[in-house]
Amino acid sequence: MKPPSSQIVLVRHGETAWSRSGQHTGRTDIPLLEEGQRMGAALSAPLKAWHFAAVWTSPLSRARETCALAGYGGAAQMRPELMEWDYGAYEGKTSVEIRSQFPDWTLWRDGVPRGETADQVRARVDPLIAEARQAQGHVLLFSHGHLLRVFAARWLDLPLTDGRLFTLSTASISVLGWDGNQPVLVSWNDTTHLRE
Repeated sequence: MKPPSSQIVLVRHGETAWSRSGQHTGRTDIPLLEEGQRMGAALSAPLKAWHFAAVWTSPLSRARETCALAGYGGAAQMRPELMEWDYGAYEGKTSVEIRSQFPDWTLWRDGVPRGETADQVRARVDPLIAEARQAQGHVLLFSHGHLLRVFAARWLDLPLTDGRLFTLSTASISVLGWDGNQPVLVSWNDTTHLRE
């Protein structure tokens, strides 16, 4: 069976106080900064390049607000599967703070105490990818940095931990698609719309 020619467009939410400071923001529901709101509005023009069959957003306000500012609030379906990784005891901490106690720590290898495991994150992302692959048209997702990096790795049939290879800026647009039967990365971490 030939895969659909549809694309999955990934949008990371606009800037928050914690994304600016580098603090891990999992389930803490932090609003967009004024700059984050500007970023959200700037997404509207480039996203017009697609006609979306489905729009999915994390229920956390920073993603929902970005979605609304981009012009898709009325079309969006809230999907809890798109919530950010639950950072447990490391919520609100920067990587520098964590590494002051555990110098070689990485989320991808070591995980977080009292938070979500990599297997738990994969268990909610993989069914969502299967659903997106069945969509009859393009799908637009508004979510969070680590979650979207996991989504990209799993779309490419890579181990979840390979998400470490995909850096992702706030209010960036990334596109996943197909080359024949092969899932591919079409473009990644595009922020040119923020400079126009």
